Amino acid sequence: MPTDANGPSESGNATADPSEPADAAGPADDDVVQAAAEAAESVVFSRFDRGAVDDLDVTVTFEDGILEVDVYLNAPDGRADADRVADDAALAARGAVDDLFADE
Repeated sequence: MPTDANGPSESGNATADPSEPADAAGPADDDVVQAAAEAAESVVFSRFDRGAVDDLDVTVTFEDGILEVDVYLNAPDGRADADRVADDAALAARGAVDDLFADE
């Protein structure tokens, strides 16, 4: 688990199944990345007050039909389990992308 000057950090990640082909007529890559990032941030800030989050980094890539999401969360004074929240945020990001493709 990575650490920084403020202590331990928590991270979660989710990667889409590469065996599932990308839909060539699906949403634009930028829309996919934006939907995933917004969903992840929404989960984090639904469980932590903004002031309780020392650091949040949501990294989303979508290339060749493969979605990768990494959520770095450092919220040492929060009431929720930051590891669990980071994992849930990454899964929510993937779910938002699945929904985006289902709407196409």
